[in-house]
Amino acid sequence: MSVPVVVSEAQVPLPRRAAFAAVGRCALASVGLLAHRRVHVPRPRDGRVVRFADGTAGRVYRETTLDRPPAAQPCALVVRFRLRYVRGAGHRLFEWESVLNTPMFVGFRGFVSKLWVAHDERGAYRGIYEWDGERAAHDYARALWQVLALVSEPGSIDYRVLPGVHRDDLIAAPASAAGRTPQWWQPVAA
Repeated sequence: MSVPVVVSEAQVPLPRRAAFAAVGRCALASVGLLAHRRVHVPRPRDGRVVRFADGTAGRVYRETTLDRPPAAQPCALVVRFRLRYVRGAGHRLFEWESVLNTPMFVGFRGFVSKLWVAHDERGAYRGIYEWDGERAAHDYARALWQVLALVSEPGSIDYRVLPGVHRDDLIAAPASAAGRTPQWWQPVAA
């Protein structure tokens, strides 16, 4: 399966005020989802290593899913960032702490699931998501950007939206990097 590369809009953050308002609305929605036990943390993928076309690899350290109908308009989203000042044991502390960040994304319109991928050899973390709808994925990524900017190295935040692609299909049918410029977001065969 070939994954289309579609970058359909400028990858820039929302204005700060709009981004934090969106995250605030998400957090309020998340309270209800958590209270009704619709958010889950399955373990089957924990520890799996995902290799990327840029030669890096990261370990899945958590998965988050939401009880909801299957996506009508599936869309994979891959986000990348490097944390500022986090080195050595700080990475493990970030992995433990990151569960507290769950309310900042599960309440966004269209969220289906997320794989949390630990830092790679270059210190970059990735989130590999499934969303219901390309617009919803872009809205989330552009809002998230402002939150990540508070703790990330300048210039390290990036994302790709892949409409029509399920998250698990992106990982299960990795593309070949042969003959193309390696892409940081593109899983490849081990």
